[in-house]
Amino acid sequence: MPSRAEITYFGAGPALLPSDVLETAAQALVNYKDTGLGIAEHSHRSELAATIINEAKADLATYLDIPTADYETIFMQAGGTGEFSASVYNLVGAWVAREHAAVVAELGGADAADEAAVLAALRKRVETGLKLDYIVTGGWSLKAYQEAVRLLGPEYVNLAADARVANGGKFGTIPDQSTWKLSPDAALVYYCDNETVDGVEFPEFPAVLAPKADGTGPIVVADMSSNILSRRIPVSNYSLLFFGAQKNLGSTGVTVAVIRKSLLAPATVQPSPALMRKLGLPIPPIVLQYEIIAKNNSLYNTLSIFDVYIAGLVLKRLLQIFPNKVDGQEAVSKKKADLIYTALESNPAEYKIVPDKSVRSRMNICFRVTKNGAVDESEKAFLKEATAQGLTGLKGHRSVGGIRASNYNSISLEGAEKLAKFIEEFAKA
Repeated sequence: MPSRAEITYFGAGPALLPSDVLETAAQALVNYKDTGLGIAEHSHRSELAATIINEAKADLATYLDIPTADYETIFMQAGGTGEFSASVYNLVGAWVAREHAAVVAELGGADAADEAAVLAALRKRVETGLKLDYIVTGGWSLKAYQEAVRLLGPEYVNLAADARVANGGKFGTIPDQSTWKLSPDAALVYYCDNETVDGVEFPEFPAVLAPKADGTGPIVVADMSSNILSRRIPVSNYSLLFFGAQKNLGSTGVTVAVIRKSLLAPATVQPSPALMRKLGLPIPPIVLQYEIIAKNNSLYNTLSIFDVYIAGLVLKRLLQIFPNKVDGQEAVSKKKADLIYTALESNPAEYKIVPDKSVRSRMNICFRVTKNGAVDESEKAFLKEATAQGLTGLKGHRSVGGIRASNYNSISLEGAEKLAKFIEEFAKA
C-alpha cells in the first residue's frame, strides 16, 4: 500500500488537504486543547466553538481583504447546491422588500397606504419586473439556473447567456459580454467563477457587471467553490459570494457565504411569509435564511465545528506561508497551471485541451488523450500509468469523461512538476 507521501491526489472534490492540517485536526478530534473531549464532542454553543468561528471569519477577511464593515461571513450547510436555492430565496426576498418600500412611498407612506392597494401594486411589480439573470458557462451554472427555474418558474428566470449556443452545443467558452441579455433591475445576476466539470474559469471580473461610479450596479452573485483562496478578487463588486469548503478551504460539511450587510437586517428585512405567499413566491427553509444565520453567528442550528476548525487551520497556514496573503498563493497557482498546460501544449498530437485558451481554468485542467487516435483506450492507459506513479484522481467528471487535473491550493509545486513530467513521458512512450 502506498503511503500518503507517495500520492499526489488531483481529485476535484473532496480535494487534497495539507498533511500537517490533518495531523493537527486528528489530534483535536481526540482531545482538543487538553479538555479531555474531542472537538466534535464540544457543544456548538460553547465559547470554544464561538472562538473557532470568529477566528476563521477574521482570518478569511484578512486573507481576502474582505471589508468587514460592509460584509458578513456566515458558515452554512447544504453545500454549493444548497446555495443555489438560498441565493434565490434570500435575494428575491430582498427585491420584494425594496419594491414594497417603493410602493408604500408612492401611495403616501405607511400611515396613508391601503393594504389592499399596496398588495395589488406589489403583485403587478412582481409579475412585470421580477427577474433573476444567469450566465451559464458550464455544468454548475446550468444546475444553478435550473434550480431557480424549479423554485420560481421560468417566467421569472432569464438565461442571460449560454456558452453552448456559440460553441456547437458544448461548454468550453464564455460568451462575449456584449451578447449578454441582462435584465434592467434583476434581483440577482449569477455566474460560476470556475466550472470544475468543464475547465472554464472567468479570467477576471466581468466588466459589464462592474459597479457604476455612484456605487450602484447589478446585484452580483458568484459561486467560487473551486477557486476561492487561489487569487485576488474584487470583493466589493459582489453582493454575495459563496463556496463549499471542500476544494481549497477544508473538508466537506460547511459552506461559506459572504454577503453584503445592506442585504441583511436591519438594512433589509425579509418580507413576511404571509406576504410572500400572497405574491405566489416561495419562502426559504429557515436554515437557508441568511439574516437568521447571520443573527446567530452561524449557530442557529448545530454546525459542524470540526469542519470550521479545519477551515480555520487551512487559513492560518496560508497566512503563515504567504505574508502577502492571497497574492502569494495566486502566483503559485499560476506557476503550477502553466507547468501542466505547457506540457500538454508541447504535445498537440497526443493531447487536446478542452476549453478555449482564453478561459482555461487554473484550477481544473481538462483534456483528452488522443494518442493513437483511440481516445478511450489511450485515456485508460494514461490513468493506469499515472496511478502507478502516484498521480491519482485524474479521471474526468462522469458527465464528460476525459482527464481532469484539479490544481487546488494543496497541490504542491512538486506535485504539478511530477504531473507535467509524466504528461511529457507518456506522450513520448
